[in-house]
Amino acid sequence: MEKRETFSSRLGFVLISAGCAIGLGNVWRFPYITGKYGGAAFVLLYLLFLVILGLPVMVMELAVGRASQRSIALSFQRLEPKGSRWHWYSYAGFAGNYLLMMFYTVIAGWLLYYFVEMLRDGFGGLDTDGVAAKFGDLLSRPGTMTFYMALVVALGMLVCAQGLRNGVERVNKIMMLCLLALMVVLAVNSVLLPGAEEGLRFYLQPNFRNLVYDAQGNWILGEAVFAAMGQAFFTLSLGIGAIAIFGSYIGKEYRLAGEALRIGVLDTCVAFVAGLIIFPACSAFGVSTGEGPSLVFVTLPNIFNAMPLGRLWGAAFFLFLSCAALSTVIAVFENIISFTMDRWGLSRSRAVLVNLAGVLLLSMPCVLGSNLWSGFTVLGMDISGIEDFLVSQNILPLGSLVYVLFCTAKKGWGWDKFLAEANEGQGLAFPKGVRFYVSYILPLIVLFIFVMGYWNQFGPQ
Repeated sequence: MEKRETFSSRLGFVLISAGCAIGLGNVWRFPYITGKYGGAAFVLLYLLFLVILGLPVMVMELAVGRASQRSIALSFQRLEPKGSRWHWYSYAGFAGNYLLMMFYTVIAGWLLYYFVEMLRDGFGGLDTDGVAAKFGDLLSRPGTMTFYMALVVALGMLVCAQGLRNGVERVNKIMMLCLLALMVVLAVNSVLLPGAEEGLRFYLQPNFRNLVYDAQGNWILGEAVFAAMGQAFFTLSLGIGAIAIFGSYIGKEYRLAGEALRIGVLDTCVAFVAGLIIFPACSAFGVSTGEGPSLVFVTLPNIFNAMPLGRLWGAAFFLFLSCAALSTVIAVFENIISFTMDRWGLSRSRAVLVNLAGVLLLSMPCVLGSNLWSGFTVLGMDISGIEDFLVSQNILPLGSLVYVLFCTAKKGWGWDKFLAEANEGQGLAFPKGVRFYVSYILPLIVLFIFVMGYWNQFGPQ
């Protein structure tokens, strides 16, 4: 059997695992929901749920990957009791990775398009309506969207084709370090803008009344708690084996709780610094951070137009966003390719070619859903909405539930084997005393997130 690849360094493992978790959820969704639900007070609530919800599931997923030394294709089969059916989930996890890439590569293509347009001053002189019209024009052009989507797919697959160390690890190290450097520069620029103080105060000085009541005096604490749970859960890309695959590439020198904490801290730092970029800038130019999806594609380009050297800062910002998106794309592609290699015994080069064709073909419905197929809806959702709903509200929470039950149930891998794997090596130990919590309370929280996802989508508005 071919020897399994491994990371060349601990830093490589942490950066690429964090790269999988870091994406648009950190850069757009985190500032948006933080602005909607109370600023600094919401950040504290989010951090609480990250520790008690996100990190335990991450440790479990890493443990399954490291113990099995395989992707989600075979990891459950290697660890499950004889005759059990835990491995059936592997196909749902694989489908989740594909579904995610079917719309994520398209959005990543939008970001590359915006980076190019910023460089060539394509937004120069436009007001908010003009920027919105330009975004609408992009969505109406399937040829342009296909080109940028295909560019994202080709770049990601090209990196993965070079192998784990020479491709995925090496490129991700460079990309993540560039991303972090860009963030620091952009944050310093935003903080120094005239009028940024109010945005900084809202973001950094907790006011718990803002967490309980909105500006109109409506009670929002329940919504805020669920939003904090959801952000802490979804930000780490748990439940589809995208984290487990990197556990399968590491040795047993370090305990997994410490590794998960490092990944979580880096992921949170990116989200936090994204807030330092967006809140002061929005404050300086009198723009609401609760703009939703239009914040990145309509509002922020208009802000850059009003800034001194705005073309430069805008290009840097969308380069940063593109790096964040590409880091996720490369990490998920590696999981897809590894699944194909493990399940069907293909070489890496053949797995790359098969999945290159597969992702390109299956991403086309999302491209066409904005124009030629825009009339197609299911339960009120367009094509990208359906794909996002299937991944975010179904496969991620249910997949995470599978990992939690597999690692704690007697008829699964079991608590003792999980704990032994998680605590092998040096560093921070996974505490034995949380067995009741992770066995009974944590599954209920994940189920609550799953049910609330359906309530928010289909319940009374």
